[in-house]
Amino acid sequence: MLARLDNEVFFKKAFTDKTVFKAFVRDIVGIEVEPDKIETEKSFQPKVGNINFKYDIFAEDSKKRIIIEIQKVEYDHNFDRFLHYHLQAITEQQRTAADYSVARTVYTIVVMTAPYRVHAKTQELYRDEVLISTLNPKNINGIERKIFNHELIYLNPNYKDENTPPNYRDWLDLIYESIHNPEAPKLNLQNEGIRRASKIVNYDNVSPEELEQAKIEVGKRQVIALNRDEGWRDAMTEVAQNLIQAGADNTLIAQATGWTDEQINQLRETLG
Repeated sequence: MLARLDNEVFFKKAFTDKTVFKAFVRDIVGIEVEPDKIETEKSFQPKVGNINFKYDIFAEDSKKRIIIEIQKVEYDHNFDRFLHYHLQAITEQQRTAADYSVARTVYTIVVMTAPYRVHAKTQELYRDEVLISTLNPKNINGIERKIFNHELIYLNPNYKDENTPPNYRDWLDLIYESIHNPEAPKLNLQNEGIRRASKIVNYDNVSPEELEQAKIEVGKRQVIALNRDEGWRDAMTEVAQNLIQAGADNTLIAQATGWTDEQINQLRETLG
């Protein structure tokens, strides 16, 4: 039986293993790395700007001048946060640089373990397993010029896409199955990294201390979720209000917000 990879303790246990980390980076980013060390809760001192960043998993390959960071999150409503993390790892390199060049290429991989919600700004609902953002400019014909190699990659296993390539599929399945089918997970064990990760987070290999830490992590997450949901409810109220004013029916509003007919009708009455 697999331990759930939406728990911080088990996620870090798996992905800080050197074999797993290297295989994951190879499959997701497409490069071979030899990290000098793999760190958790990494932060830069002094801070860049006024935000206290901590990377869940952070590693550097100094020979290839590459930085890999992995973030595991349960929510999606603040994509700006992950962009800040990505850009900070780029900007931080300027502390000792003699010019404006950025020596190391930065790859940020964000693993989402919950379904996306409607984006509060765009009011769109994303259903993508893989999203990739680069900083490369495009000319007026839409042709991308590979000036920078930095990539910000979002993975969300809750939206299975038949067109997702096998290199992504193996890892997305590992995460999804650990959460939804931990007793009989369907995994590609021919993939060395998947085989190693599934062994590491098998409950037979989880210590009592790690189980206790995992329980504490669940409690913390529940408190954070309660606080976060208050802000999210405010955002969804604004989305529902905008849709009502635009003439949307209850079915569309329910799809966008997750609200019931009763909640929507109460808001309609409030708006007059």
